[in-house]
Amino acid sequence: MRPGFFLFLLVYFALILFVGFIFSRRMKSLEDFFLASRNLTSGLIYLSLTAAWFGATSILVTTDEAFISGVSSFWLVGMPAVLTLIALALFLARPLYRLSIITLPDLTELRYGRVVRHLSSFLIIWYMVVLASSQMVALGNFLKIFLGTSYFYSLVLGTTIVLVYSMSGGLRSVVFTDCFQFFLLVSGVLFLFFFLLGHNSFEEVRLLASGLGKNYYFNFFHNLKENSLITLSFTLAWTISPIALQRIQAARGIQQARRGLLATASTLFLLYALVVFVGILSLPLFFRIKFENPLISEIISSKAGLFFGGFLFVAVISAILSTMDTAINTGALTLTRDFYQQVFPSQKTQRIVSISRLATLAVGIMAFLVATRFQSILKTIGLSSEIMAEGYFVPGLAMIFLKKRLPLAGLLSLCLGGGFSLLSFLASARVFPLNLPVWPFSLPYGLALSLFGFFLGLSMEWIKNKQKTRFQS
Repeated sequence: MRPGFFLFLLVYFALILFVGFIFSRRMKSLEDFFLASRNLTSGLIYLSLTAAWFGATSILVTTDEAFISGVSSFWLVGMPAVLTLIALALFLARPLYRLSIITLPDLTELRYGRVVRHLSSFLIIWYMVVLASSQMVALGNFLKIFLGTSYFYSLVLGTTIVLVYSMSGGLRSVVFTDCFQFFLLVSGVLFLFFFLLGHNSFEEVRLLASGLGKNYYFNFFHNLKENSLITLSFTLAWTISPIALQRIQAARGIQQARRGLLATASTLFLLYALVVFVGILSLPLFFRIKFENPLISEIISSKAGLFFGGFLFVAVISAILSTMDTAINTGALTLTRDFYQQVFPSQKTQRIVSISRLATLAVGIMAFLVATRFQSILKTIGLSSEIMAEGYFVPGLAMIFLKKRLPLAGLLSLCLGGGFSLLSFLASARVFPLNLPVWPFSLPYGLALSLFGFFLGLSMEWIKNKQKTRFQS
């Protein structure tokens, strides 16, 4: 164990618990716990959503990929994040805000019926659990390097802290801790960029990369096929993600929501560009070294010194926790609203806050169990995006603009696309020995099945309605 880093961690944990508790309020309803009483300003949406979107893949995986592949690594997370937020702000925020719903399954039932609602609820819970687990994987692997603890106990430590403040204040605590973590992670990325820029210039990196045979290093379109599939997978999944809907529904008004989304898109564009540059500028420092840990870990350990290294250490943890707490909170919303309240619709509302806290704990435990199965950040977050992109994007996007019920279209689309993503997940987890394409190359197959199911259902609905009209006439 490194005592200096452990001390930084204790101070950081104490601060986020303090922020989480001090901004929590007495809550009486589900909307109080999960939508912060629908009273978020554009500033709070901006700060919390930026922190929630900038997670482990952003700061750990992207820097590693940029170190290896150069500027094309921006496609990994930066491109889909910016595209998604712009699309949400310009095209989807207004129709979503106007709908009298709390969760996506509420809308699913209106458009496709109760059976499809239950299936979509399962799909969303599964997605949020796997997304939260991807951050836990990052946290466990990162903490064990500096604390000297095992992967398992590092998972326990980080997950416990997140669950304590998430269960205490719900979305309100999550939002305000994420705002605090926003300033930590942004400061860390900025300081790291200028720290590395002081050691190397981009021209030096270009010459070195050329000498190492990396002529593609400054080619933005390098490895375009795989990168475009990754971008497509994340963009489709995040466009219909309940995380964005939750922030939109929690806003004071539609303009507050749109301003928050657009501000988040512009900030994330800059942050992801800086993260890519961090990986690129690290090439002269580490090109002779073969390291097993993430690049950021090596910078903190060997180049940054105790104080700056400790600050970067905390900044990375902030990026991870701010995504983890959001995923757990949003998953708990679906578990409470779309499972518990569907089974016990007549229960007194006074109990709903206690049930919401138990749902938060349940989602955290499920994500923890998945994190013990996978230990690759990119693979885990890729599998989570596959769930939503293949299983829910087509029926989910259609139901926002549809005005009539199409139960067969929603059912077949969700079953075919979601079923394929489930098989892909089980194959990746080695539960079943299936020879399926690995993510992201599995995406076209699952998406095609979802589209086929939707149009097949539409055709069946049309034939059924035509026969009904003919019979009535």
